[in-house]
Amino acid sequence: MPLAPDTPRRPLLSHASHPLTVTIPAVDENGDNVPTQIAGEFPLTIYVDKREIVTLMTLGAAPEALTIGWLRNQRLVASLDDIEAVQVDWEVNAVAVKTRNGLIDVEERLGSRTVTTGCGQGTVFGGLMDEIEAIHLPADRRLTQATLYALMDAVRHHESIYKQAGAVHGCALARPTADGCEILMFVEDVGRHNAVDAIAGQMWLDGLDGGDKIFYTTGRLTSEMVIKTAQMGIPFLVSRSGLTQMGWEIARKIGLTMIGRAQGKHYLLFTGEERFTR
Repeated sequence: MPLAPDTPRRPLLSHASHPLTVTIPAVDENGDNVPTQIAGEFPLTIYVDKREIVTLMTLGAAPEALTIGWLRNQRLVASLDDIEAVQVDWEVNAVAVKTRNGLIDVEERLGSRTVTTGCGQGTVFGGLMDEIEAIHLPADRRLTQATLYALMDAVRHHESIYKQAGAVHGCALARPTADGCEILMFVEDVGRHNAVDAIAGQMWLDGLDGGDKIFYTTGRLTSEMVIKTAQMGIPFLVSRSGLTQMGWEIARKIGLTMIGRAQGKHYLLFTGEERFTR
């Protein structure tokens, strides 16, 4: 059956998830040998139309979604339809992306870099700070305290690599339900910026709109995290950690509701109180 005119063509994907943990020997405080699971970490170099773009250090859980989301959040592609194929080859630690029309303003964007506070070395290309004014979040969405508590409880009970091996950050995409909150995606990686990019990529692949969603991260609420959440069209950002001054200022400017230090029944509402109902 042919696609509707406005339906993006799904790219050809390799589905090459890497094993997420390895077991290594360790010795505990009593001198006993204790086989211990640790998180994987692998370099993944992104090539677009045979041009090397960047190398990411990643857990390898969702490399195709990570690649697509990274290109999306760097504004190097405008839609999923721009991407023809994403093929990961762990034998050479690389991913080959084939586009239909090339990258957007590639020379200008790759020539302008802002090194962010992302775990490892996050990089935002192409004057992103100058484009904040173009971000518009839905003004009619509301988040209730009951939904927030349900989200925090769902995250706490979610099975995770962190519980097995530690050393990773997690991000979740969720939506309110009649009786609480549903986690739609939960992605972990060695850096929180990778986890958010992977969710951004999977949202494109699944055709999900962000307007009725909530984004949760275990990491701190920096300017990068705020901007990436807003780029996905998500009006609510929640973290168990704190925030930075620039993250707070940008959230206020674009109307994003930002909640931090959220654990158990405790939280701090930093911005967007008009969207929050106790």
